[in-house]
Amino acid sequence: MRHIAFPVLLGAAALLAGCTVGPDYHGPPPLPPQGAEADHFVRQGDMPSATGAPISRWWEALGDPTLDALVARAITANPNVAIMEARLRQARASLRLERANLAPSGSASALYAHAHFPGINLGESGGDSSGGGTVTDLNLYNIGFDASWEVDLFGGQRRTVEAARANVQAAQANLADAQVSLSAEIAQAYVNLRDRQRRIALNTRSVAMQEQMLALSRQRYDRGTASRLDIRRLENQLESTRADVIPLRAEFEAYLDELATLTGDAPGTLDASLTPERPLPLPPARIAIGDPAALLQRRPDIRAAERSLAAATAKIGTAEAARFPRLSFMGIIGIGGTKPGDLTNLDDFTALAAPQLSWSFLDFGRNAARVRQAKGARDEAQAQYRATVLSALRDAEDSLSRFRYRRITVATLARAKAAADEAAALSEQRYRAGTATLIDQLDAERQQIAAAQSLSVAEAGLTSDFIAIHKALGLGWTTPAD
Repeated sequence: MRHIAFPVLLGAAALLAGCTVGPDYHGPPPLPPQGAEADHFVRQGDMPSATGAPISRWWEALGDPTLDALVARAITANPNVAIMEARLRQARASLRLERANLAPSGSASALYAHAHFPGINLGESGGDSSGGGTVTDLNLYNIGFDASWEVDLFGGQRRTVEAARANVQAAQANLADAQVSLSAEIAQAYVNLRDRQRRIALNTRSVAMQEQMLALSRQRYDRGTASRLDIRRLENQLESTRADVIPLRAEFEAYLDELATLTGDAPGTLDASLTPERPLPLPPARIAIGDPAALLQRRPDIRAAERSLAAATAKIGTAEAARFPRLSFMGIIGIGGTKPGDLTNLDDFTALAAPQLSWSFLDFGRNAARVRQAKGARDEAQAQYRATVLSALRDAEDSLSRFRYRRITVATLARAKAAADEAAALSEQRYRAGTATLIDQLDAERQQIAAAQSLSVAEAGLTSDFIAIHKALGLGWTTPAD
């Protein structure tokens, strides 16, 4: 009976090892009806859109090689992306560790010990004597191997591996989300830079125009054909225009620094390459949007929230398994003796096999509290997933709505700019014909510059809304390498 007890125990352990406690993960909760069933976005309206799926490298649609180079440089050198890559490596290492915990562990040891014992000499009376004792020296040589294995009877460790695997996938999604945010930040800072650059140039032209108008008005004032009030009004207008360019220059330098730090460089590194004027990049006439269901599959933050929910669900099983008995095995094999030659005597060895069954049944509710804690974390992750989905849908709808109406604004200001251009051209013809003064001509050109400034602000806003759409769609990331 004693000979079959150990094999029977192993067989029972193997059967129980197929049992896995805790809830199985069957996917995220149902999505909101407006997001799961609709085949288009509510705020998309009649906005023209291209067929097909949105492109991942969406910034290339702006047609600016400088922007393309900045994004490519930032993806490889930005510190925040490097942080997310390091966290992904940590998650992968944790998964390998939890997988290794399913297997037995073993270790080897070699021992040499020398003992020196003073001898004891007993006299005839049986009393102790202080001298003449013998000395005993003892040497000990031993080589041993020990192994231990805890059988995953109720699947607690398997649930831990399941949670670690979900954490790896969540870390991958967080890395992708960092890339999405980074590409959008780079594009937005670049658009702001070019917008400020163009508005500074327009302001410089406006200042030169107003200085010329003021000089002519002073000449008229000296001849008595203009009042001092006219001079003061022009001086006030000129100083206001000069003041307008000061914050623009400060913002221009701030965006230079932002682009440098986003690409992993020190402020001022990109000044020489980005200071030359370039046109403001504009979005294409049509953009690919897709449907809400595709959005929920693309956005990395949604995928990260869903994987966090899966990990939290698996951890319930880990807590549940701690409530049941644990079975572990330990084995020790060693050879040795008092002489080095004893290490080669394989017939004389020590062996020990010790199965151990333990069960912490009297824990005064500790394990039950851990299970409730794990279930509460699962409920929190589920609510967080739903909040992330709703926020993503709102981001997409809001960005589409802003882009749609910004197009109307740009079209309106473009017509106003065309009217100002035509007015300036007609005023120039009248001036050349002698039916209008130079001041009238300069004033028409000033209004033309003001219309161009308003259009520039609107166009920069349109490109910013284009960027916001693609950030809301969750585009701009690449799959990390294993």
